[in-house]
Amino acid sequence: MSAQMNRPILHTAPDLVPFRRDPGQVMTLARMGAAHPMRLSFLRQMLRRVQAEGWRFDRPVWDIDVRGVGRAVYRAIGPVRTYSLVAFGHDLPDEMRSDRVIATAWDATFALFDGEPSTADLDRLAANVPLQEAGRISPRELSLSRANRSVRLFAHVIDRLAQGLQPDPAEVAAVGYLMRTTAVYGAGKFGAADRAVIAGRDELSAPFQAEMLSVWLTRQFTVDLVEHLAAAQGGARAVRLDRATRRSLGVGNSTGLGMAPFLVRHPALLNNWIQAREDALARVRAQSAADPAAVRGLHEALSDARRNAALWHSDHPIQTGKLADLRADLDRIAEHLANWPQPGPHPWDVLWRWGEAKLTLEGQEALLALMLEPHGALIDDLGASMSAEETMAARIDGAMSVDRLRAIIRDRFQWALEIDFANPANDARFWYVSEEKLEPRLGERHAEPGAEREQPLCIARLVQDLHRALDAVAGNSPVAAFLMDQPQHRHALRRVQLAEDHPFAEVRDNLIGATMLPIDLMRCKLAFFGASRFDPRSDKWVRISLFQDLPYPDELAERAAQ
Repeated sequence: MSAQMNRPILHTAPDLVPFRRDPGQVMTLARMGAAHPMRLSFLRQMLRRVQAEGWRFDRPVWDIDVRGVGRAVYRAIGPVRTYSLVAFGHDLPDEMRSDRVIATAWDATFALFDGEPSTADLDRLAANVPLQEAGRISPRELSLSRANRSVRLFAHVIDRLAQGLQPDPAEVAAVGYLMRTTAVYGAGKFGAADRAVIAGRDELSAPFQAEMLSVWLTRQFTVDLVEHLAAAQGGARAVRLDRATRRSLGVGNSTGLGMAPFLVRHPALLNNWIQAREDALARVRAQSAADPAAVRGLHEALSDARRNAALWHSDHPIQTGKLADLRADLDRIAEHLANWPQPGPHPWDVLWRWGEAKLTLEGQEALLALMLEPHGALIDDLGASMSAEETMAARIDGAMSVDRLRAIIRDRFQWALEIDFANPANDARFWYVSEEKLEPRLGERHAEPGAEREQPLCIARLVQDLHRALDAVAGNSPVAAFLMDQPQHRHALRRVQLAEDHPFAEVRDNLIGATMLPIDLMRCKLAFFGASRFDPRSDKWVRISLFQDLPYPDELAERAAQ
């Protein structure tokens, strides 16, 4: 297959190029670790679709007892297909509650079923889903997940509702969710349907749509469960959550180091995510004027962002500093917008260039999200470009000349060639996969054993090795001949060829350096999911919230009826 057939359709029009950020600016760990959720985030795409298409939602099964134990089914009925979240509630002793990946029991477990499950399906799932990795699901299931209660807030909400009272707003704000997921698996794991099975469906073609639907319906389950338990405890005096409190509750997520390598292992997908976002920003900046409705939308988005920043707390020293930067920058943006736009061409570009000059990385990436928010008609179509056919992208063009390969390295990987890996600080760590859980881990090269099991995730060092090996090869020879002689460079060579037409495919930083923070990779991915309230507990473990302050299924139905 030729290299041309491997190339993506680049959707940056020539007139947008002056307004597009350079990959060398965008793809650093520091900037990726300042990413914010935005209009193109995957959960936002899912919500827009179900609202626009008038999806219907119901709960045909609710077999939950007074302890919260049993099963429930939530149906999402679209114009073509139905999907059902099958939820199981469990009576979990406090001493067994753990967010660690090695946990074996949870407060609730879930599977997203393709269609409407029969009683036999529910019985099969009941025998397997609560076991998670120890069980087995089928290609009828699109995702497998589990969640634990936020014990303090969960109990507080039940107690208050049972007394006929609403929860303490301060308690709700301090946590922000009733349950947090500790894993949401899809794409073929543990027997679930492979990505190829659903990739051609319009409603699931964007990345992680099945997983986002599963988490959104899980949010509904958490609210239904606390109201059910409050009614069991309080009887006739019990009340339901008021709309404002209910809306402020999301689904928490506890995520560890296993997520960090994802972006490195999926370069074509990463490119398409970042490229769509950068093209969206370029489209906004390229506008010749600022539409008054968009300006009002920008101010509304800023107000929402400032409220969110005020409620966003973290005890992690790095994140507390970032939060201080963000709050100060949002204040600066508000002050600047008092006199914006001024007469002149490209006012959105003027605003962006001001932000690059005056704001921290946190503020700049927040401004990006703010500028995209009121421009749905201009940018929402880019969501369709965020998936990737990675098998096609991974083909090696053996006919490419060595000279051409060298030129791509100089153009796309000069940053990698400049890293001095002879310095122990730049070669301080290694990625490996744990034998126990088959999860990515990070070792200290000069203090721990296991470097011989290193995973090929430091692309910079691999490309350096490839570049040195090419020195002894004639420039007009094909890379196929080179690989026949030195096949150990296949992985790096494939990455270089991919990068020629995927400018955002690589994290342009040292992924084995002593100062590398895995949470930067995690935050970038989670922001594309749509996560908010990023709260690192270390540089390898983070808690976030999903769907906080966004509508529930019944609210979307109400909007559609208006």
